[in-house]
Amino acid sequence: MEPDPRQYEKIAINEKDIPNIVLSYLIHNCYEESVESFISCTGIKKPADYLENMEKRKKIFHYALERNALKAIELTEQLAKDILENNKDLLFYLLSLHFVELVRSRKCTEALEFAQTKLSPFGKEQKYMQNLEDFMALLAYQEPEKSPVFHLLSPEYRQQVADRLNRAILAYFNLPSHTAMGEADTADDSS
Repeated sequence: MEPDPRQYEKIAINEKDIPNIVLSYLIHNCYEESVESFISCTGIKKPADYLENMEKRKKIFHYALERNALKAIELTEQLAKDILENNKDLLFYLLSLHFVELVRSRKCTEALEFAQTKLSPFGKEQKYMQNLEDFMALLAYQEPEKSPVFHLLSPEYRQQVADRLNRAILAYFNLPSHTAMGEADTADDSS
């Protein structure tokens, strides 16, 4: 859940921390050229391993956002072999992106076959049942964009899954999975 923007007013930030907050945001979001420019302009010290896998993460993130979840899964498995094996929730949501794209493209038979082969194994666990029902509900509508579960077709849903994937990859490589500002939000929420 996104923090309420009014909560930012309560966060005390030391001016000396601002460059590091900006840098962590740029690294987290794979803005490589901006990172280089920011470092050269501010003169701050380059963090160790900040470029590690950034280009690959950027491609994976892009594929998840641009409706090619299967390619995002393939590249994720190449980059971090067991990340999806150890994070079934993430795999489920990535597979769901592909299912949603099949529905959006009106390839309902293909979507149903995909659901039977790739999504149905998740039905053995209760925690996935409501999501599976919501995804299957998309098939019942001539115009899924007008269904009660239309949010599953939204760019915001894709963004949530892509962000979750990016955070998982960062955590896999022991890099901060949230930006410094995100960590400030979390620390503020816990107080």
